[in-house]
Amino acid sequence: MNERIIKLGLDSGMLNYVDNETPRHYFLCGNADEKDLEKFAELIIRECANVAWKCGSEFIDNQIKEHFGVKE
Repeated sequence: MNERIIKLGLDSGMLNYVDNETPRHYFLCGNADEKDLEKFAELIIRECANVAWKCGSEFIDNQIKEHFGVKE
């Protein structure tokens, strides 16, 4: 799995990792709920919008967030 997606999953609470394992093994949290899923989706949307902004398109950045209902 892409390292950036793993970080977003950990940050949102959707993923957790197995302790004391190298390389790390990740799993979906059994107690993840709709709020965690929404946070994960929002983080991915913000990441995509940030890529658009870095490419010089603030308009596309705003359109992506607006399309998915992500507030500033």
